[in-house]
Amino acid sequence: MISYKIALSKLSKSKIKIGNEKIYSFKSLNRVCAINVYSPANYPTSNNTAFDGYAVNSKETKGLNFKKFKKFEILKTLAAGDNPKIKKIKKYQTIEVTTGALINKPFDTVIPIENIIFHPSEKNKKYILINKKIKKNQYIRYCGSDFKKKELIISKGKIIEPSHILAFKSLGIEKILVKKKPNVLFFSTGNEITEKKIIEDWKVRNSNSYYIKSLSNNFLINYKDGGILRDKDSKIFEKILKKNFLTKIDIIITCGAVSAGKFDFVPSVLKKFKLSNFFKDVAIRPGKPVMFSKFKNKEKAFFGLPGNPISTAACFRFFIYPYISNILGIKKEKYFKARLKNNFKKKKNFTRFLKAKLTSTLDGKLEIEVLKGQESFRIKSFIKSNVWAVFRSGQSTFRKGQLIECHLAAGPNKDLL
Repeated sequence: MISYKIALSKLSKSKIKIGNEKIYSFKSLNRVCAINVYSPANYPTSNNTAFDGYAVNSKETKGLNFKKFKKFEILKTLAAGDNPKIKKIKKYQTIEVTTGALINKPFDTVIPIENIIFHPSEKNKKYILINKKIKKNQYIRYCGSDFKKKELIISKGKIIEPSHILAFKSLGIEKILVKKKPNVLFFSTGNEITEKKIIEDWKVRNSNSYYIKSLSNNFLINYKDGGILRDKDSKIFEKILKKNFLTKIDIIITCGAVSAGKFDFVPSVLKKFKLSNFFKDVAIRPGKPVMFSKFKNKEKAFFGLPGNPISTAACFRFFIYPYISNILGIKKEKYFKARLKNNFKKKKNFTRFLKAKLTSTLDGKLEIEVLKGQESFRIKSFIKSNVWAVFRSGQSTFRKGQLIECHLAAGPNKDLL
């Protein structure tokens, strides 16, 4: 049995190669950016108005006050999308502008529509009256004030979010180079596993495969269900492994049959192949029997997860997700900390992944409660939890008020990447 720290070290040394592909930017949500992406142009592309109103030359309002006002002739209305060119503009002239309309010289400021006085009347709009000095640069969005040309939009290794897609489309970026999604083939194991809706007491519904499939977007993979391997399917499993050396499958995952029972055939079959950085049994709970190996001289990896549902969830979160992040070039995930609300004890040499409830106090401090029902078969407490609390090896007693490492339950702490 090895420590969780050593297991992570073996994972980091077992990277498989994942290629890149160019896709349409509007389809890039939750994909990993393969290169730094820079703005191809200034944004906004030109000066435009931030409000409906009237554009004027601020210099022409100098010296104006309540006693000394000036009439500005209304030349035309300029809407967003209109050509802003005007042949000749004389002194004390203005144009009506709607939000987004382009602004050219000599105009350098905008007076919002609600502050306008019309002459001779609001129904007969020929002039606007200005009776004070207007500041320059009011209510104008200047060219390049948001993005400058060649300014970084997203870094290599970052997960693309909806805000990035908004930027890509606003800046005219039609295609993005992203990492390909690793192809994952998943097998459930055991005679007890069934897809039936109504089951006998001695059967277990196939739930783990659906849980992993539901994570496929969060965890950046192409998921393929390989079905259920029965207790005596060791030879079939061996053939499947050999066959998939010739396919595009990158990672094979099994669930169950990894411990030391009579029908736990996965370890013995796996050891028939040339392996690198193999490990089995890690000093963690839940998930102690977890297995991993990279196939020697092949760009393929294998994970064997324990069959209990919470063991599967924990091992995916703390073994498979870090591995996928690494091969996709995502920066190492940072955890956050919260204060423990209740005392907790564990075996000193084990790392525990615990179902916990994260809340905040009235003064904004984060707190976690370790929930009752930590056994690996208990799903109710998993539903009630919203974070994994990680109690590392090297310490057995954890006191109320102590800061504890926390990870979001179903996905990466993406804001901390």
